[in-house]
Amino acid sequence: MKKVAILGSTGSIGTQALELFDHYRDYYEVTALSTYENIDLLEEQARRFKPSRVAVVNPEKAELLKKRISPKIDVLAGKESLLEIASMEENDTVLTAVVGIAGLEATLAALEAGKDIALANKETLVAGGSLVIEAAQRNSCRIIPVDSEHSAIFQCLQGCTSHGEISKIYLTASGGPFRTYDKDSLKLVTAADALKHPNWTMGKKVTIDSATLMNKGLEVIEAKWLFGLDIDQIEVLIHPQSIIHSMVAYVDGSVIAQMGRPDMRIPILYAFTFPERLPSQVEAVNFLSCGQLTFSEPDTNLFPCLSLAYKALKIGGSMPVVLNAANEVAVKYFLEGRISFMEIPVTVERAMRSHQVIQTPSLKDILRVDREIRDFLA
Repeated sequence: MKKVAILGSTGSIGTQALELFDHYRDYYEVTALSTYENIDLLEEQARRFKPSRVAVVNPEKAELLKKRISPKIDVLAGKESLLEIASMEENDTVLTAVVGIAGLEATLAALEAGKDIALANKETLVAGGSLVIEAAQRNSCRIIPVDSEHSAIFQCLQGCTSHGEISKIYLTASGGPFRTYDKDSLKLVTAADALKHPNWTMGKKVTIDSATLMNKGLEVIEAKWLFGLDIDQIEVLIHPQSIIHSMVAYVDGSVIAQMGRPDMRIPILYAFTFPERLPSQVEAVNFLSCGQLTFSEPDTNLFPCLSLAYKALKIGGSMPVVLNAANEVAVKYFLEGRISFMEIPVTVERAMRSHQVIQTPSLKDILRVDREIRDFLA
């Protein structure tokens, strides 16, 4: 039985993971759960899965939960509580599914404690890729991606014996809800429009990132660290049907693709069953009814966030930290109606231009730069 702690159990990935674990009670034991402040759902999850600890980042909400939950379950409070449950001795694997840079410190804490990581937090590798990969190698820990595209690449690489066999990888993107829009149309879109993703059901932040193509840009940076690739080995393709989740091109001319319905239960479950597979309650693709599979280049003139991500990766150092922090702020402002959709990349670029790059940032540097960029854009 694998013992799992879930950071961000009340979010989209966390709730789907728990639904899967419900079907496989003989395979998985939930040791700890966390939320930022959604204590109603966390209480329900704790009653169902009976973890030894739960963490609530909002201290006031944590105090409320203590009065409502079994005294057999320890309720931890504050940002430090994520680090504590991530490094619990009884954990085998930690699912990092919190939103934003909050996942970085907790992931590092889990790795230093020798825990394997099921990674569903892009910002962890975007902001601290070198630190995370070094910690994983130093402590002989596995990082298995949960993101659908990186899970696809991970699956396509099974059987690959060396990096020299890889020509490039293709990260596919649906193109989001505004794929067919022109510049004038994009000026008029609202947050409600942007949250209507055509294929995937995701959290708000990731859904907006998908609409701007920043989601794919963050995935490019992630892929560099996860798979040890050069920037010119990572290509993005628009694939509106979301059937092919990503592909690996090999030096002999072969291309291996991972295909399936756009359902996060497939990559979530694979991260916990690897190298084996269990039924996921997701039907296989019916190729006779799914229609044509099409591909095109992303339009970086209309969606410049993708170009900004490539630029941040090329510059390196602390620049991806700036990209990530500025994007988190810009998405928040857009959801609040404070800026337009078209101002999201403008906000990110302004922050990038303001920054003096630190070539080899420490964790302290990363967290400081993150705070400085948020203050700069406040």
